[in-house]
Amino acid sequence: MLSLPGLSLAGWAQLAPSPDAPPVSTAPAPAPEDESATTLKLNVNLVDVFFTVKDKSGNLVPHLTKNDCTVSEDKTPQTLKSFVAETNQPLTLGLMLDTSGSQQRVLPLEQQAGSEFLQRVLRQKDEAFLISFDVNVDLLQDFTNSARQLSRALNKAEINAGVSLGPGPVPTPGGPRGTVLYDAVMLASNDKLNQETGRKALILLTDGEDQGSRVKISEAIAAAQKSNVIVYVILIADRGFYGGFSFGYSGFSAMKRLSAETGGRLIDVGNNGPKLEAAFQQIEDELRTQYVASYTPSNTKLDGSFRRLGVECSGDGMKVQVRKGYFATAPQD
Repeated sequence: MLSLPGLSLAGWAQLAPSPDAPPVSTAPAPAPEDESATTLKLNVNLVDVFFTVKDKSGNLVPHLTKNDCTVSEDKTPQTLKSFVAETNQPLTLGLMLDTSGSQQRVLPLEQQAGSEFLQRVLRQKDEAFLISFDVNVDLLQDFTNSARQLSRALNKAEINAGVSLGPGPVPTPGGPRGTVLYDAVMLASNDKLNQETGRKALILLTDGEDQGSRVKISEAIAAAQKSNVIVYVILIADRGFYGGFSFGYSGFSAMKRLSAETGGRLIDVGNNGPKLEAAFQQIEDELRTQYVASYTPSNTKLDGSFRRLGVECSGDGMKVQVRKGYFATAPQD
């Protein structure tokens, strides 16, 4: 869990084994199996491509079939093994809350809208976790299916406007505050979602500003892509913090890149409560109207290279929202 040494990860301590774990069994070991039996191992390099489709009016298109869409890898058409509309499949979510000083006045809006979203979106087989990030990255609530537990943790979140102690010049009182946004995305992707299967998404509530992260945005994006994580960014800002203008912050382009390259989307809500509620509704609708196309790549080399994905669906003005690609790495033992 300490993939970024030196970061304050107090919240990750919740991942330690429970003291109430069942005792170790003292039953005798089972008899050894017949060593003459043959063990067969089979690796199938299957790529799952999650995507949404909208028509020229921006409405979600929910009833496409395998014959309506084509998938290419590095511009080479691929043969689909399966094509499924993922309307009710389990969903794994990470809600990431910016608790740096710039979010002081919008935090209550985020807490209310976030709680309502979790109440609506979580179904029986879904699970979610909650992370806050400022000068630290903290796990406020580990994986749970309980919207009540998540809401309770969300409502306990507090602004931390401390001075960053990250790399760079020694901070001075009153100097810039730190927001380790990129570090938070990498940690969530690597330590929380990497081993999860199925549909996975991170939802960031932030103004997009990063100060003091030890990784670059390209590394954060790569971590999300390697974990097959879709990143949605809700860009929300305190106008007073930016001199009365929510469009004065500089995080827009970085967040646009982070969301687009992972198959998600950026939604700018300023500091408007109804727009924030609408943004959560849009994300919920998209996550419940996804397709997944699976194929075995014609390029069988697992050399760690980045493969660019392309998805096209027939129809007038159809627009596909999909991650830019994936890393062809060998599966772990």
